[in-house]
Amino acid sequence: MENFYTITENKVLLAAVIAWCMSQAIKFFTCLIKTKKMHMDRIMGSGGMPSSHSASVMAATISLGEINGYGHPFFGAFLIFAFIVMYDAAGVRRAAGKHAKAINHIVETLETYSLEIDERLKELLGHTYLEVIVGAALGVVIALIIN
Repeated sequence: MENFYTITENKVLLAAVIAWCMSQAIKFFTCLIKTKKMHMDRIMGSGGMPSSHSASVMAATISLGEINGYGHPFFGAFLIFAFIVMYDAAGVRRAAGKHAKAINHIVETLETYSLEIDERLKELLGHTYLEVIVGAALGVVIALIIN
């Protein structure tokens, strides 16, 4: 059990978790201010400004660079991993959200013909490039503060 407490000393993990939590909190409070309603799904939900995926992977990546040096192979590997995650968030997942929106529209049209569909597809899946960039910047700042 003593080794378990050393996890709190892991700056890479700490930076990533704090970056994720902060980005999700920003989404929640931004939505609260805009709509004047609490949307609890924004606490854990995907999509929106800033990208929590980008924030957490960049926080972990920059923390590794700060700890081990930016020339270390782990930093290089994590940076490539971060780019893949951010590309996926802005590309593949965003496209999947657009597909879900189109399918939901088709389903709504079919419901006029008495066809019942139980559940709508989730449309807010991915991010715009701006959401990814802001998330990445948030992750960098948090990592530099932590380290």
